[in-house]
Amino acid sequence: MHIQDIFRDHATTFSFEFFPPKTDEASEELFKNIASLQELQPSFVSVTYGAGGSTRDRTHDLVVRIQKETDLTAVSHLTCVCHSVDEMGAILDRYAASGITNVLALGGDPPKNLANFDRAKDGFQYANQLVEFIRNRPNVPDPRGFGIGVAGFPEGHPGCPNRLLEMDHLKRKVDAGADYICTQLFFNNNDFYDFRERCELAGIKVPIVVGIMPITSKAGMVRMAELALGARIPARLLKAVSRCEDDDAVRRVGIHWATEQCRDLLDHNVRGIHFYTLNKSDATRQIYNNLGVRDSVALRAG
Repeated sequence: MHIQDIFRDHATTFSFEFFPPKTDEASEELFKNIASLQELQPSFVSVTYGAGGSTRDRTHDLVVRIQKETDLTAVSHLTCVCHSVDEMGAILDRYAASGITNVLALGGDPPKNLANFDRAKDGFQYANQLVEFIRNRPNVPDPRGFGIGVAGFPEGHPGCPNRLLEMDHLKRKVDAGADYICTQLFFNNNDFYDFRERCELAGIKVPIVVGIMPITSKAGMVRMAELALGARIPARLLKAVSRCEDDDAVRRVGIHWATEQCRDLLDHNVRGIHFYTLNKSDATRQIYNNLGVRDSVALRAG
């Protein structure tokens, strides 16, 4: 299903994100979790793309398997880093041939083993260039071309401390042909509400989907802040986690916090919620249970 149709049919979208495992055994375990989460009837699911395209083939294989073996709509991540124009064209053609018509276009980070990587060698320096390239790609099964998402940063883009300039960059991505924005994870909804208002002021009209990731362990909280490039964890949440005696307690606190975030976001007419699942089904499922519903259809009805 094309992402434009999903946003047309779903007043609020609910989606899940996975990353491609490194082994066949892990892939099978992940697919069991994906099948389990299918019961929650998400609007779509997305599959990440390793730094520099390091998981390119596994990303493609997982997206295609989701497309063929489930009823889910899959969105594949694509990143600018470490790709030439010809390589990106070949990747898009491969997706089109497999019936994949939705992608998330990202600037991306270089692999950690390429600390001195020269971005000047990449075919695309910025995500807006990649969006424009994808938008103009021929031979896509859907006559509208690929459905395209881009990233947004409620707490500010880590590479652009000038918040006014940051919105200009985001507007450039949208004007290049993006259909929607998916945000980086955050823990303070006020950061998102401010971001949404600034998008309105900048003339950005596409749907904005928020990224939610519940904290499930103290070590995971540290990794989360690193992966999200400095995500701010509110003092109240830090205090709650510090009181926990073990990770079971941390998990309960994290899921409760994420549940209250979702409840408040829904009350404020959020356009969509995107759950970063870390390839597990239990935390996301528990959030649905806490919200008193069995699936996304019931959430939209509420």
